[in-house]
Amino acid sequence: MSIRYKMTIAYDGTEYAGWQVQPRKNTVQAEIERAIEQLTGKTIRIHHSGRTDAGVHAKGQVAHFDLETAVDPRRFMNSLNAILKPDVRIMKFQKVKADFNARYDAVSKEYRYFIWNGPAVPPELRLYRLHEKRPLDIDAMKRAAEALVGKHDFAAFTANPNREIEGTVKTVQKISVTRSREGDVTIAVVGEGFLYKMVRSIAGFLLRVGVGELEAKEAKRFLKAAERTNKVPTAKALGLFLWRVDY
Repeated sequence: MSIRYKMTIAYDGTEYAGWQVQPRKNTVQAEIERAIEQLTGKTIRIHHSGRTDAGVHAKGQVAHFDLETAVDPRRFMNSLNAILKPDVRIMKFQKVKADFNARYDAVSKEYRYFIWNGPAVPPELRLYRLHEKRPLDIDAMKRAAEALVGKHDFAAFTANPNREIEGTVKTVQKISVTRSREGDVTIAVVGEGFLYKMVRSIAGFLLRVGVGELEAKEAKRFLKAAERTNKVPTAKALGLFLWRVDY
């Protein structure tokens, strides 16, 4: 009887073509599976809470996989981290019930999008912040964000509505927009699940509101239209983090 293990994973997505295994491409999933195979001598497929796109980072991605024999969680985690490239790390590793599923047991996910709103991005943040020099109206961004909270058809906020087999209606539980004294602006989005590039589209829309190119009230109009518009841009990948997954 196999034993199931759960991992919480952090990674810098800069050098990866996303999370999911792809032929002839460098992906986070492939990097972790390579390390597990090197450690166990077996080819093992890991199952994730959700995919992230090329260049997107994670602080709290979750995945599970099965082993035929029990391992010491701390020792196994340390061994994996010794094999993995330094831009991928297993932050937590634990034994779970045999029926735990990283994807289907998730009750909510939080993504955070980071913007540096100032003259120059600090060098150590250059791979993890979208740079916006123009002043941002945080209050207007908050008003627009409030209009997006709830159960809506988010077709206007996905890069390809036609690929969504299960439809484009999603429930967003919370969106917050905060600004630090230094100029770091954080858009945090919590929901049960998200469409393709939905969070980056929300960030792109809120940015346009922040710089005065769109009004906050247009959020409701886009939701009602339920179709993609070029007025809702997809923000660059580098500012996005899969922050946490709750079960």
